[in-house]
Amino acid sequence: MALTSRLELRQSQSLVMTPQLQQAIKLLQLSNVELSAYIEEELQHNPLLERAENDGEDGGGAETAEESRDRADEAVAIADADGFHSMDFSDAAPTAPAEGALDVDYDNLWNNDAPGEAAIHEGGDQAFADWGHGGNGRFEGQAPNLEQTVSGVETLRDHLTGQLNVELSDPAERVIGLYLIDMLDDAGYLPADLTPAMEALQCSEARLEATVKRLQQFDPAGIFARSLSECLAIQLRERNRLDPAMQALLNHLDLLAKRDIAALQKICGVDAEDITDMVGEIRQLNPKPAHEFDHDVAQPVTPDILMRSQPGGGWLIELNTESLPRVLINNRYLTTVVRATRTREEKVYLNDCLQSANWLVKSLHQRATTILRVASEIVAQQDDFFARGVEHLRPLVLRDIAQAIEMHESTVSRVTSNKFIATPRGIYELKYFFTTAIASASGGEAHSAESVRHRIKTMIDSEPTNKVYSDDGIVEVLRAEGVEIARRTVAKYREALGIPSSVQRRRLKASGF
Repeated sequence: MALTSRLELRQSQSLVMTPQLQQAIKLLQLSNVELSAYIEEELQHNPLLERAENDGEDGGGAETAEESRDRADEAVAIADADGFHSMDFSDAAPTAPAEGALDVDYDNLWNNDAPGEAAIHEGGDQAFADWGHGGNGRFEGQAPNLEQTVSGVETLRDHLTGQLNVELSDPAERVIGLYLIDMLDDAGYLPADLTPAMEALQCSEARLEATVKRLQQFDPAGIFARSLSECLAIQLRERNRLDPAMQALLNHLDLLAKRDIAALQKICGVDAEDITDMVGEIRQLNPKPAHEFDHDVAQPVTPDILMRSQPGGGWLIELNTESLPRVLINNRYLTTVVRATRTREEKVYLNDCLQSANWLVKSLHQRATTILRVASEIVAQQDDFFARGVEHLRPLVLRDIAQAIEMHESTVSRVTSNKFIATPRGIYELKYFFTTAIASASGGEAHSAESVRHRIKTMIDSEPTNKVYSDDGIVEVLRAEGVEIARRTVAKYREALGIPSSVQRRRLKASGF
């Protein structure tokens, strides 16, 4: 057979992730707060985009919908006349957000050569030509105002350094103290092994230990301890309550954790009443003294979706417009810029900006529609939970929602990630409503794992002192209620809830702790 060359034409289909599709997927999984940051970058990068004004506000650039359409048609007509390329979203290049240098360095240094300071006049009289800086009546200097100074927060290092400068006069001890301050962990503890500090500071062990003892007298009490027992001992010593019995109890905190009261009574040489009083004193101490200076502010969750009941029954689902950014294309500016374009590069750039802006507006609308569809279906599926409580939470998986709204499971997964809904029962992440199913003992409808965990916690919280439920006992009660569950599953749920075993709970209730 002879080898010859020939041409063949084949037709095939393939799925391609265009830049616009990648952008739509990215926007879908962002929360409203993250989306606001993304929109801010796009507003700085794309000159054709502008933030939508609130309805009812008559801003300087406001215009009616008909005027907006007329200007858009005029801009497109001018663009076609000038030889603009037709918009093809599949070929549009992705726009990269530009980063702006927004940092400002405020100089607050005192300049002795600055004008306005005290001037020495002839004759020895001292007068002030101008108050200058923070002392002038006009506050035109570089010093911070009162609002900036009162909002400062003292850190743990600042608090300890201030005490160090007062209590320690020896320069060598101050150096050791500053080094040890930097070695403190988040709870205010030093490492158990201080050999690296000795080697770095080139000091003797006795000198280091003596400095540690002095540092342990600082406020807050218990700081610079090397273990939990030492931290508690420092605080008890300050209260003059560190007797031999209390020291023996601190040396055996592991028995206290196991609630082995009988062994503690034997070691400490006291009765049950004294042990109860000693444990009560320990509970009043602070095991993590550095947390008094933990100034991390808890950020409240901003819900992406709002849910409320309707007067006639049912639920109303809507997006949180206060945190949802809205953008539109500035057609006035587009018309003006199109008239002024001259070079091909300017026309190509403006065409890319227009395509990117149109696609962004379209993607935001599609995102809002998809989130509402998914949230509405979740509320419909979990209607009993919102009406009657967590015990009626249904088992739900992504496939159930995807089939109901005719979307892919990956789309539902992106929508429910980092999205929160404000309901009459509180704020929940959308992922909360997806739980695994636990079979029913009677062959009926399955139970949600979250509702079973809530049932286990309720049972243990209400158990009497003389009847503590074991894991097997909880299994029997749940099976009697129609929940088919294994003992190891009960133990796993109990540990996840932070509930001790039946033996530990029995000791705890018997000791009265």
